[in-house]
Amino acid sequence: MHITNLLSQYFGKFASKKFPSFIQKTINTSYVKLMKLDMTEFKNAKHYKTLNELFTRELLIDRKIDDSANIFISPTDGLITECGKLDFDIALQIKGMKYSVEELLTYYCSDNFDKIENGDFMNFYLSPKDYHRYHAPIDFKLKKLIHVPGKLYPVNLKYLNKEFELFIQNERVILECEAQGKLFYMVFVGALNVGQMVFTFEPQVETNRDTKEIKVYNYDNIEVSKADCLGYFKMGSTVVMIWEKDFVELENLLSKGVKFGQKISNII
Repeated sequence: MHITNLLSQYFGKFASKKFPSFIQKTINTSYVKLMKLDMTEFKNAKHYKTLNELFTRELLIDRKIDDSANIFISPTDGLITECGKLDFDIALQIKGMKYSVEELLTYYCSDNFDKIENGDFMNFYLSPKDYHRYHAPIDFKLKKLIHVPGKLYPVNLKYLNKEFELFIQNERVILECEAQGKLFYMVFVGALNVGQMVFTFEPQVETNRDTKEIKVYNYDNIEVSKADCLGYFKMGSTVVMIWEKDFVELENLLSKGVKFGQKISNII
């Protein structure tokens, strides 16, 4: 097991531990102040019984969602570190750092490689202060989930500029989705201190375990509605979205912060 996985497991045990009430309140309030969390949409920090409960907090106030059929919304809160057109199958993890989308998605998606060539992509980086749940960006049919074990390098801007093909090296979960007869992927990339990536519809997925086996779950087109919660990161990480060619027109969001529910693209 790589050192990044071990460190993440130890941190996960700490974050999952229920300390005595007065200690937990101190941990939670200190984290809120240190990371400058905006808690206006959530319970007061003292109500969460573990640090993980605080990380994975649910919204108390419903976000305004554009339910137009031709609009993709942001699946999460975060920073758009890169976005644009694929060059054949090449995407950017950050300016100057390229990687192959085919390697990211693995050969289990090879039947669709021709569809995504010269398509579009968008990277969402979740910092430790962000809301950590992820949601459906549009009404879609879920066709497949692929769990790829790997390392857990940090995915912050420093490491995106430093570590070659970071997204391909790290553990990830890939969702193959279909909307309005066209294909898109959502790739959830693990990172240092992400004890787990949880998917509410598939409890068999267990991330950050001592395994090298890729697992594939095929579905008979599970129907998912826009804004449905798909799961959550335990700590911050990255979501990569990839669309097939001539499917969407992306909003100009490079280096901008986005919120779950915000428009990120139109369907062409």
